[in-house]
Amino acid sequence: MYSLTDEQFDALITKAMDELPQEYIEGLNNVAIVMADEPTEEQKVKMKLRENAVLLGLYEGIPLTQRGNGYTFVLPDKITLFKHSILRVVRNEEELFEQIKRTLWHEIAHYYGLGHGRIHEIESKRQ
Repeated sequence: MYSLTDEQFDALITKAMDELPQEYIEGLNNVAIVMADEPTEEQKVKMKLRENAVLLGLYEGIPLTQRGNGYTFVLPDKITLFKHSILRVVRNEEELFEQIKRTLWHEIAHYYGLGHGRIHEIESKRQ
């Protein structure tokens, strides 16, 4: 498994955010982007992960498409990138950065209300 410090991982997240289309980043409102080594047990249960499943990132919140007029005074939504999970699926620095960027984009897409089917459809067209 490739390894790096939390500071290096955080710097790669920042670089990935800089490379994503800025209209998506600027549209993020009341969203915290954080990192963790691994998903918590609560997150694993919530996502119904199987024993050996790998969760690279997670969006927790209410997507824009589901917010109503009463959506005020709420805690920030949260996007978490899981460092050890991502490190398990890459072989080098280039793959690491691309995986961080892809995972970040994927979770931001959930914030905008896209489901997995639509995200995978968009990703397959980009490749």
